[in-house]
Amino acid sequence: MNAAVPGSGRPRAPHEYPRRILFAVTGLSPQVVTETLYALSQAPGLRFLPTEIHLLTTGEGARRARLALLSEEPGWFHRLCRDYGLPAIAFDERHIRVLCDHEGRELEDIRSPEDNRRAADAITDAIRGFTSDPDSALHVSIAGGRKTMGYYAGYALSLFARSQDRLSHVLVSEPFESSWEFFYPTPYRRVITTRDNKLADTAEAEVSLAEIPFVSLRHGVDENLRQGRATFSEVVASARRALEPPRLRLDLAGQRIEAGGVVIMLPPAQLALLSVFARRALAGEGPLPAPNKEVPEHEWAERFMAEYRHIRANEMDDMERTEKALAKGMDGKYFSTHLSKLKKKLTGVLGIAAAPYLIDNGGRRPPRYRLALSPEAVSYGPVEECP
Repeated sequence: MNAAVPGSGRPRAPHEYPRRILFAVTGLSPQVVTETLYALSQAPGLRFLPTEIHLLTTGEGARRARLALLSEEPGWFHRLCRDYGLPAIAFDERHIRVLCDHEGRELEDIRSPEDNRRAADAITDAIRGFTSDPDSALHVSIAGGRKTMGYYAGYALSLFARSQDRLSHVLVSEPFESSWEFFYPTPYRRVITTRDNKLADTAEAEVSLAEIPFVSLRHGVDENLRQGRATFSEVVASARRALEPPRLRLDLAGQRIEAGGVVIMLPPAQLALLSVFARRALAGEGPLPAPNKEVPEHEWAERFMAEYRHIRANEMDDMERTEKALAKGMDGKYFSTHLSKLKKKLTGVLGIAAAPYLIDNGGRRPPRYRLALSPEAVSYGPVEECP
């Protein structure tokens, strides 16, 4: 959600954030940086002027970016800023991140499946970091680098983007596209040789930005993955779980469940409580009121113990202790304690994807609890243990 503009109540537009980041994946054409910056700075209306620029590239791509963009000569990034009077933008060699292999050596190209995975994880890590700052707005360019790098950048942004974040591709008019001598349209005449060995004036070039719409899946990514380090594949799997139809399988003998394809071990009391509501969902039965807070209820104790006996059938001492504890019935404190522990366990493993598997009170007064799954989504039987 966009933070509000102080004093107005309206959401902040991307250009109003104090930290504005341009992030690009580049290969052997560092021109995409100046082309994109030009297009952003010269766009009609509300311009998005980055306060910092970050690149992710290969070893050779980094060398080209340093020499072409940041050197004293030709120094095309500094020239662009001077030519168009742009404000100070943080961009130096520290803002260029180089892809490395598993031994820390710079990758000169992306040639293998392992290289692909490392590129995907590095892009994911970078975008996750940028979007973790609530005072930032991120603009991702997929105009450079290998096609797979552009794909990963777009997908990673889709997984982590907030409403203020944007994705784009830069469009360059003929005959300037893919010309090594072209970096942006100059406000003065500059003649270059194009890739087909013809002459052209860079003052006549046209560069525009094509903003790419995307669907934000941030709500489907586990909070733990948004905050910590996780691979591209792990984050994608988390989003998929949140979007797939819920499926719950209970293995009482194994003291575990499978929820959304994830196997979770549960303590006996929490599993028994979940099973009470799972059986009602499976039978299409309605919600239940919680046990009375003050007066223990025998009916609730019987429901609970029926499930507990399935789970702890071979643990007579434990079963007898639990039966003794509930001999006078189950009260509201016992119920709410194990309900809270169950919720904490499921959300700790599944994050936002836990929602369909939580026992819901319906938001009504007095509360009535249920597991809001269809009968087709619930089953009982063996669940294979996590490897």
